[in-house]
Amino acid sequence: MRRKTLDLLLNWVGVLLTVMLLVAGVGLLVGYNFTSSQVKSQLLEQKVYFPVKGGQDYQDLVTAHLTSYAGKEVLTGSEAQIFANDIIAVDTNAISGGKTYAQVSAASLKDPSNTSLANEVNLVFRGDTLRGLLLNAYAFGFLGVVALYAAIASFLLALVMLVLTLLGVRHYRKGDPADVI
Repeated sequence: MRRKTLDLLLNWVGVLLTVMLLVAGVGLLVGYNFTSSQVKSQLLEQKVYFPVKGGQDYQDLVTAHLTSYAGKEVLTGSEAQIFANDIIAVDTNAISGGKTYAQVSAASLKDPSNTSLANEVNLVFRGDTLRGLLLNAYAFGFLGVVALYAAIASFLLALVMLVLTLLGVRHYRKGDPADVI
């Protein structure tokens, strides 16, 4: 095989890889933008706010050293995780005495006349449901951030591949057509 033929083949592979990395980067960026906008729009609809200073749950923020969130609306996946784990989980554990919803519900089914226990089941169920929804927002927000970093890496790799391809074109032009590998 002639050296120039191999150089030309490698240059075309470099062009193809550069284009593929650019397309992948654009796709990942679109995925990040979609995920972020969906998480934000879903959280906006819920109108969840961190407790304000002096509020009932503010002490949970103080305990978690997160007082900078006080009064702020929950709009991102990471904020949803903080609210779910540092506010709701603390409250539902306090209500149920550290028992899960299934344990509290089973106890309530054994004693259906206990209205206090039935109320506890209702509160823990609602808290665990909201916590689960917020943690889903966190999970999708996290996947969006992963897509953003992957897009950045893809664009950087495309740039490196472009430089290598241009160097290969330069080498192709300087090569002797008579060289054989």
